[in-house]
Amino acid sequence: MNTEKVTARRLTSDEVAELGLQEEIFVSAELDDLSLDCFAPAFLTKPGKYFDGGSFIARTIFGKEIHVLPDNAEERGVWVADEAGEEIEVLQSAGVLLNLALFVPNGNKESLESLYTAAREAFGAGIVQRWNEEVVAVPDVKVDLFEEPARGRKNTSGQNRDRRALDIYPTRVRFMEPSTGWKFIVEPHHEPIDDTPTI
Repeated sequence: MNTEKVTARRLTSDEVAELGLQEEIFVSAELDDLSLDCFAPAFLTKPGKYFDGGSFIARTIFGKEIHVLPDNAEERGVWVADEAGEEIEVLQSAGVLLNLALFVPNGNKESLESLYTAAREAFGAGIVQRWNEEVVAVPDVKVDLFEEPARGRKNTSGQNRDRRALDIYPTRVRFMEPSTGWKFIVEPHHEPIDDTPTI
């Protein structure tokens, strides 16, 4: 486990109530109901002044939401970096978890094992792990995936409307989310045709 020692002090409920969303704090490190004997960097999910009853919710950099009662002596509390404080152990972010969707033409068990082996050789056998494997047969087709404003302009032709091209493989669509204020448009793929006259 990769930790570092940080000098910090424990905050009271009144002090936490003055915190904003951008201020880094440290709360108890919990990963999948496993309570670790250290802290994790975190941020409040909303400004401290908007919480009621002295109970605060913080989200750690690992995506875990923690409910905290800072004044409860039986809990680990909320801490903030302070050179005049005491040393605490803080869990470091040691890597990045990638959720990959791989399309393998004519994929079979041997080709998937080859991909897995190549990844382990590139990054290390102890690094690359398969946590969840979903093998789905998908058609080898292409579509044009665009984004358009959720509220399009009226009386505009299809040629002039605001849109931006994103992708041509439908299997990746379910792993994507449209940008704020935009929606997905999926159309059959058309290879671009160059109409430039040639001599």
